[in-house]
Amino acid sequence: MSARRKARKRAIDILFGADVRETSLEDALEAARIVAAQEPERGSSWPYAQQIVEGVVGHLGEIDGAIRGASTSWPLERMPAVDRAVLRLGVWELLHNSEVPPAVAISESVELVSELSTEASGGFVHGVLRSIADTAERENASPSP
Repeated sequence: MSARRKARKRAIDILFGADVRETSLEDALEAARIVAAQEPERGSSWPYAQQIVEGVVGHLGEIDGAIRGASTSWPLERMPAVDRAVLRLGVWELLHNSEVPPAVAISESVELVSELSTEASGGFVHGVLRSIADTAERENASPSP
């Protein structure tokens, strides 16, 4: 498993944990920093996991707004917590990490949610992220006034 894949899983653990424990992402990230400092053997995945979570924290309103706009069948609050965590990660990669091609962000998110959530979650996450990617692509292709 690649370091990026491990980092995504660590980020999902943090996002999911904060959600189900109803704690702030900042507190969950700080707790994860402490654990990461005690586990240097897992150090290769920590920097990107931290970058993901910090990115989600910094853009949470925009990320959740994009998810709400693209999810016509499920309100954000009614989604399984794992699906919500994976979607937040995927949207951050789509909109705020130009190093990750959109197809990779979508594919990785779908694979992770397929491992961690329900049978239907892969298709749901794919549809939401594809819609967000298509919207972002159209907006970036539109000429500025």
